[in-house]
Amino acid sequence: MTIKPLGDRVLLETLSREEREGKTASGIVIPDTAEKERPEEGRVVAVGPGKMTDDGKMVPMSIKVGSRVLFAKYGPSEIKVGGKEYLIAREEDILAVIEQ
Repeated sequence: MTIKPLGDRVLLETLSREEREGKTASGIVIPDTAEKERPEEGRVVAVGPGKMTDDGKMVPMSIKVGSRVLFAKYGPSEIKVGGKEYLIAREEDILAVIEQ
């Protein structure tokens, strides 16, 4: 199944604690189930075509598929597709792109 966001929306996959932080200093990996707060970092899975301005012009998305991003904690909506959880956010809810 393919999910294609509409407008200026972005489909995000949250990163596991290990992907975000790796191991603790002593080498212990803390499972995701131990997290109580919603993660604020994810990977872009799909992007919409962009935002339509009031005068009918399309503003293309500045976010690319595969980018690692920081997003507003309570901005995205949670969805579940095929047993997997995703977040859908507007481009304005993405605060930064993490470059490595």
